[in-house]
Amino acid sequence: MAKTIYTTPSQIISKLSLRQRSVLRLVVKGHIESAGPVGSNWLKKKYNLGMSSATIRNDMNELESMGLLGHPFTSAGRIPTKLGYQAFVTELMEAAVISVDERELMQRELLSAMQDTQLLIRESSKLLSRLSHLLGVVLSPQMNNGVLQRLEIVHISAEMLMFVISVQGGFIRTILLQVSTELKRSQLDDLVALLNERLAGLTLDEIRRTCVPRFQDITGEETGLIQLIVDRSTDLFTEAPEARVIQLEGASYILSQPEFSESAQMRELIEFLDDGSSIVRLIERSSDLERVNFGHASIRIGVESEYHSSGKLSIVSAPFIRSNLQGMVGLIGPTRMNYARAVALVEGMATLMSVPGSPKHFA
Repeated sequence: MAKTIYTTPSQIISKLSLRQRSVLRLVVKGHIESAGPVGSNWLKKKYNLGMSSATIRNDMNELESMGLLGHPFTSAGRIPTKLGYQAFVTELMEAAVISVDERELMQRELLSAMQDTQLLIRESSKLLSRLSHLLGVVLSPQMNNGVLQRLEIVHISAEMLMFVISVQGGFIRTILLQVSTELKRSQLDDLVALLNERLAGLTLDEIRRTCVPRFQDITGEETGLIQLIVDRSTDLFTEAPEARVIQLEGASYILSQPEFSESAQMRELIEFLDDGSSIVRLIERSSDLERVNFGHASIRIGVESEYHSSGKLSIVSAPFIRSNLQGMVGLIGPTRMNYARAVALVEGMATLMSVPGSPKHFA
């Protein structure tokens, strides 16, 4: 007789009895704690369930037939499948609460970095990793919707200029452009003043789209710099997704997990961690798939990438907002991670990072 496999958490939970839900929840919790298969006798002793091992075993067999549990070898206990984890985090997981001491630590260590966004990104990823013993990840916001605060131009050489684009929220982008005419300092100062007068306060996307009409009244400008900016406006005022900065901290924590103890698994994980663009795509895809709202975490279980195909990694992430720009903060760990605690830490960190200088809003 063919097994009936349910494909969504809501379908799964609707078919489970209260006792089966309890057994599934405890198997997942037991596997998270022990990193090994969970047997009926262990469950009975650990949680004092008030039912026989045979009854628990029957429920585990039924959960396995539904695709929620599996076992690594014939005589082993059970471990959650990807579908089992999804059902657990969607319907059965109890919310975790960050302790008062941890909340105060997060506020204290990040408050001093609130005025320096780059420092905030580094410190938040370190702190997340330290508190979770997982890989802390922070993805800088994409700057296309950022409001230009100031444009500076720095003479690097006779033929090279560096454009420094500062947007509200403390983010800075630099780009080098080659010029054919050597500029005097006074000419450069005058041009910078003109550019800021016309462009400051607009989003980078607005500047890119309207650059031509904004400077069409300027003709015969002898340096050619205005024309260069118009011609290269797409390069100057568009940030490609791969240009986003990702900060990773805590690789040693994830590498020490038993799931990656074998050399082939460890090598695959190291290759994954070295590929920042792959991680950026995974984090961005998490937010796209879940359509996450500010302050709420999304969970992706058993993610796969070009370098990591075993499906043994999960991502918990949430957006943070600075000015009108959205970045992402998250944790990457084995599918066996403590999801409730990861969600509490990620949501708390995202909220704190989004409210510069106002820790009272962090609860």
